[in-house]
Amino acid sequence: MSSPQAKAVVMAGGFGTRLRPLTATIPKPMVPVADRPMMEHVIRLLKKHGFDEIVVLLYFQPDRISEYFGSGERLGVKLHYVRPEGDYGTAGSVRLALDLLDEQFLIISGDVLTDIDLTAAFRFHTEHQGDATLVLTRQENPLPFGVVITDEHQRINRFLEKPSWGEVFSDTINSGVYVLDKSSMAELPAGRFVDFGRDLFPRWLSEGRVMHGYVAEGYWRDIGNVEEYASAHRDILNGRVKVEIAGERMTGADGTEIYCGANVSIAEEAVLSGKVILGRGVRIGPGARIADSVIGSHSEIDDGAAIRDSLIWSHVHIGANSDISEAILCDRVQVGQRVTILPQAILSEDVRVGRSVVIKANCKIWPKKEIEAGAIVSTSVVWGDKWNRELFTDAKVSGLSNLEITPEFAARLGAAFGSIFPAGSAVLVSRDATNSAHVAARSLMAGLSSSGIEVMDLRRLPIPVVRYSLKTGHEVAGVYIRRSPVNIMHLDIIFFDANGKDLPSGNARSVERAFFQENFRRAQPSEIGGMEYPQRPWDIYRQEFVKSLDRDALRNAKLRLVVDTAHGAAADIFPAVLGQLYCETVLLNSSVDPERAAAVQADIPAALENLSRIVIALNYDLGIFLDPGAEKMTVVDENGHILSSPELLLVMTDLVALTRRPARVAAPVVATMALDRLAQESGFELVRVRNDHLAMMDAAEDPGIQFVGGTRGGFIFPEFQRGADAAYAAARLLEMLALTDLKISERVRRYSPGHFGALDIPCPWNRKGRVMRRLINHTAQMRRDTVDGVRVIFEDQWVMVAPSRQQASFYIQAEAATSQQVAKLIEEYRRLVIQWRDMPDGVSVASTS
Repeated sequence: MSSPQAKAVVMAGGFGTRLRPLTATIPKPMVPVADRPMMEHVIRLLKKHGFDEIVVLLYFQPDRISEYFGSGERLGVKLHYVRPEGDYGTAGSVRLALDLLDEQFLIISGDVLTDIDLTAAFRFHTEHQGDATLVLTRQENPLPFGVVITDEHQRINRFLEKPSWGEVFSDTINSGVYVLDKSSMAELPAGRFVDFGRDLFPRWLSEGRVMHGYVAEGYWRDIGNVEEYASAHRDILNGRVKVEIAGERMTGADGTEIYCGANVSIAEEAVLSGKVILGRGVRIGPGARIADSVIGSHSEIDDGAAIRDSLIWSHVHIGANSDISEAILCDRVQVGQRVTILPQAILSEDVRVGRSVVIKANCKIWPKKEIEAGAIVSTSVVWGDKWNRELFTDAKVSGLSNLEITPEFAARLGAAFGSIFPAGSAVLVSRDATNSAHVAARSLMAGLSSSGIEVMDLRRLPIPVVRYSLKTGHEVAGVYIRRSPVNIMHLDIIFFDANGKDLPSGNARSVERAFFQENFRRAQPSEIGGMEYPQRPWDIYRQEFVKSLDRDALRNAKLRLVVDTAHGAAADIFPAVLGQLYCETVLLNSSVDPERAAAVQADIPAALENLSRIVIALNYDLGIFLDPGAEKMTVVDENGHILSSPELLLVMTDLVALTRRPARVAAPVVATMALDRLAQESGFELVRVRNDHLAMMDAAEDPGIQFVGGTRGGFIFPEFQRGADAAYAAARLLEMLALTDLKISERVRRYSPGHFGALDIPCPWNRKGRVMRRLINHTAQMRRDTVDGVRVIFEDQWVMVAPSRQQASFYIQAEAATSQQVAKLIEEYRRLVIQWRDMPDGVSVASTS
């Protein structure tokens, strides 16, 4: 085929949002089509038509593309890569690459499947001498595309971008293939956002520029969504599109057509029928049956497995006697034995499926999820790290806002939660100030009402107020929805019982059963729950808050402090109370603003340094930073020293011991060993509990425990409420300083925590039990406690190993007198966990302790 002697541009910057979850971890041009990235088919087509020097415009995950294609030598072309610093649109991006192009050049998208004659299109442009030639193609349904109308001379006279049926006057659409003149493109200002279809071409048309439409014969398909992706493969298997398929073509008397890559192994008892593409290194076991499917390179199909009309990517393993029909399995999916995967299911990259699982039609499993053996998956798995019949982590459901925690999901969750209580019961609901929480709250409340629950909408009140309202009210439960303090892209939905405690695990399991079985109570129309807006919770909370403090002591002390409420929920609480505590106060970030709160959360060290500087400059007594969720605090002493979490725990506990003489105090098992010395010298019993908020709240239920100290800045004073409340803890700190006439720095110097360290070790869920068993055996003769994992205690140091409840991992924590000792402890147990994880049963590891 004659060469047009010109260069080409491949547009390869798309996100592929509509192709998710196929594009959850890879850019759209890298999605495989017939065991090759779709962009490789485009480059091979360009090479076929003589375009052997190509400029590739990158944007999203550029390295994945450039690393695969390299210089282009393997494909017989020369590739140049251009990476715009920002999103400049299609035309704006091409403008940045003009120095690499000839006077006339061709542009094509890197994510279409086509065999149109590019040589003829380029020749048409050369012969007609216009500013631009748009390659057009005919589509039965032109609605999703830009319709182009030409006159009898093939000159374009009208554009319609994604018209309605009432606006469709033609079935010729813009294919995204253009031939342009460099001089025309050079007129565009560099560094500006310009789109070909929406901006440049309509403007050129209005200016009277000459643009032609070349209606190309041949195949063209925009692989814009999963349905188009599957259809493209059907067309390849049925020979409707001319693409280069790797491997040797073999045909059978019954019409079977098989393309075999290098080093393919097919057992004699295997049966292949219809049209099948087998990539390099594929292994097909005895009795396997494959029909009209693509099996990607280095995939393995075990004995007796059946695969029909499916697309299997590379390095996939299908277990024996599994049955897969009209499904898509992405790279490195592992499927156990006797698994059934029904039509239109998608398993994204690195999904692991246990044996005897059933994945129902249309379910989408997102990357790196794990499906437990025997599970029946009837809905898409997006949230979480694994599908293990669990929604909850402790009393919380978390996921990506509006992607995992969708309005539909929240409504179902609300209906499931409401179904565990008698019809007519009342549930409190509150949220933070973010729009995402507002949307999820509205949906969840709709689900609650549909199950016959009366909703008490507190609107925007912080968690401590919700807990207090439940403790003093008559509602059966509460829910709080917030943007996650850990990841601003996530939402947390937190559930409370009737006393304001975190929802017990038994209730959480009941909600999960109702959710997964879709066993919701649907109230009769006359019994659908209503909605009320209680007006008094905040007033009652504030009154009881102030009443519980020694205001006389505070009046006499006249403490001076700087308070940073981080634009979070505490801004609704603390400033309103401080005026009644006789303190001289400077407030920072004291308005509720979700976006500014996220900015503060993203750089808390900087906020604390600023707080420290202001305390020093004003010569104030202390500074207090309240986290945006109003549950945790950080303190700065009068010298500007920012107390670490262990230091703050020691100071708070010391002041409680001095002012209240408690008999018993509770703290998490990972709290500093200096707390034991403090307990011994102060004469109280230290009760160690699990390192989670529910365990702290359970301890607060014990009448003998007067204070519960946390390791992350959260503290509980049970006589006021049973959950962490940063504003109240800060007020009690002020009260204790007033009663003792002490400075914080004096108490910090009295007790010093050791050095701490922590490490996460990946561990598959199905091996955690094995590791724990060996850990228990290994430490049988050592001093240890098993409150939370296994904590091994030495004379002046400790190490704890525990399985993560949220991730497929173990975490190791240690405390010792020096950082070197901490590193040594962590390294020893890191090595042991890895050996226990990887070692088959029946093998032992010698101890080095």
